[in-house]
Order: sequence, then structure tokens, then C-alpha cells
Amino acid sequence: MQNGSTITSIELYKLFIPLKEPFVISLGPINSVQNVLVLIRTADGCAGYGECSPYMSINGESVDTCFIVGQYFAKALKGQNALDLVANIHLMDKIIWGNSSIKSAFDMALHDVAAQHAGQPLYQFLGGEKNKTLYTDMTVSIGSPEKMQADAVRFQQQGFTVIKVKLGESLELDVARIKAIREGVGMQIPIRVDANQGWGNADNAVQILHALAPYNIQHAEEPIARWKFMDLPKISEVSPIPIMADESCCEPHDAERLIAMDACHMLNIKLGKAGGLYKAMQIVELAAKAQLPMQIGGFMESRLGMTAGAHLALTNDYILHCDFDTPLMFTEDPVIGGIAYEEQYSVSVPDAPGLGAVIDESFLRKAEKAVF
Repeated sequence: MQNGSTITSIELYKLFIPLKEPFVISLGPINSVQNVLVLIRTADGCAGYGECSPYMSINGESVDTCFIVGQYFAKALKGQNALDLVANIHLMDKIIWGNSSIKSAFDMALHDVAAQHAGQPLYQFLGGEKNKTLYTDMTVSIGSPEKMQADAVRFQQQGFTVIKVKLGESLELDVARIKAIREGVGMQIPIRVDANQGWGNADNAVQILHALAPYNIQHAEEPIARWKFMDLPKISEVSPIPIMADESCCEPHDAERLIAMDACHMLNIKLGKAGGLYKAMQIVELAAKAQLPMQIGGFMESRLGMTAGAHLALTNDYILHCDFDTPLMFTEDPVIGGIAYEEQYSVSVPDAPGLGAVIDESFLRKAEKAVF
């Protein structure tokens, strides 16, 4: 029997937006956003939005695989009670293993509906509160030391209070990049680095970390290949820079393993890796219990996906860092509502019931879609 929260239709859209300039990391360049939007409608007229940004070399998904797998989910979820979050998430897991990116978009849309029905902003629905100010960093992508210095100086002049730097190549080149950036921005502004698995083996990573230590680095993300996670404990033990697990920490089982191994000093949580808010909250609980600081980040989501991340960031005091900068790289902003970037790039989170963000209909009319 249908009730107000019964899912009556699900829409999938491909969202393509060029970037202002290529975004380059050790895994390769990104020239445009290729995301999938999920829109879940219920019998009482409620609409829940979710978004994912698949990354082929990290979560093994593309915009096309997400669009196809999303259709399996749409067929299965139509007619279900949108408020039965756990059952719906387990249903998706029964349909197919992995595919965390597209699962995160459905999870986000379901949470949007549930929070709207509860009359609460998403952060409150998740048990959080506005007891801190969130600040996003801004990322310098890989390039020549001169280009990276110029980008970092520009970001500092724009008012960012933290700079993130993509690395992941040779010791000589990566040190030259950080040296050039520090010469441009000074020693005071926090700099965090991300090797994206690029430093090869543990010995090489430790050598690079020691070479970077004089430059006042806040933390270093994923120094070696994700499948070499067994080597992370010995890197973390001797590194002069705190180590943050990223690609090696996807779902809650990964976090549980890394914590048990004492493999890292911090965890980076992304909805597209975790499979959505439900599983991300499990990681948050595990890390907080272990007194492990966290960062909430993302892939190339628009302000809609980043808004979900910002709501999550308000749920726990051990979440210290935010990486919500990619929407600032877009040539167009398709989002109405959502997070706003304030002075010094603090991030304000909406108080409307639910996610508090929707996609402009004019973008959806131009997009490839599937409706169930």
C-alpha cells in the first residue's frame, strides 16, 4: 500500500561541465566534470537530490557505468519506502558489489528525502550541530614549480586560509615545487600535500616526507599505492609529517582495518568512496572512537555533492579539515541553494530541511536522462 514516502519515480541525469583549466594529479589530468545526478520523488511530492563524481582510476566507475548501474537501482527502489534508509542501502548492496560512487548518489538523495520528512537540515538529521566554522582549502594541481607557486600565491591573495598541493612524482621535483610555493606564500599559511599514491614504495615515501618536513606541512595524503596499505604503519611511525589515508580508506571495513593496524594518523572520508552518508557515518564513528582526526573531501562534485559533505562535517568534533574546493573550478554553477563560500572561504551550510540544494532545471533539460 502506497504512503506519502513511497518512491514514485527516479530520474538519472548526466551532468557535464568544463573546468576553467585542467586539474592535474599524479593519476592524470581532469578537463571536465562528468557526474551523475539522482532525483528521487515520493508520493507526497518530496524530491531528493544526490550526486556522484565517478573516478575511473580510484573507484573503478565512469559516468557511463554509473548511469547503467543506477538504472538497476532505480528499478529496484521504485515503490519502496524512501524513509527505510538501511533497507534501501542494503538492497543496493545486494544488487551489485562495489560501485560506491553511484550508490553514494542514491544514498544522498534518500537522505535528502528523509531529512525533509523529518523537517530537519541534513546535519541535524545526522545528529550534528553548527558548533564550528568550516573552511575549505584550495588545491594547487601538478605543474612546474613556477606555475604552482603562481597558483598558490593567487589563492593566498584570494583569501584562502589553507592550501592543498598535489604531488606524487620524484623527490627532486616535488621538493622543488613545495620550496617554490613556500617562497611565494611564506611559512605561515598551512600547506597540506597529496601524493595520490605516487611515491612508489615505503622507503621512497619516507625519504620524500623527510625532505618536505622543513616546509611546515600540515599532513600528507596517501603516499603509496593503496594496495600497499600493509606498509603504511612503518611510514606513519617514522614520518615527520602526519599521514592521512585516502584511497586506501574507502568503506567502513577499510577504516576498521587501518585503525586496527595503527596505519595512519588521519582519515580522509569521501562519500563517493564510502558509498554514501550511511557508511561514511560508520567511518566517522570508528575514527572518533580511535581519536583519529578526519578530513571530509570529495572528487569533482558540484556544490550539491559538496553540500552533503559539509553537512557530514558538522557531525563530529574529530572532523577537523574540509576539502570542498572543486566547485570553484567549474565554468558554470548548476546548483541553487547549497553551501556558500564566505569570507576567507569559510563554508556556510543551509538550514533548510534536507540537503538544502537542488540542480537548476535549465541544466537538467539539456542533460541526457533516464526516468523510471
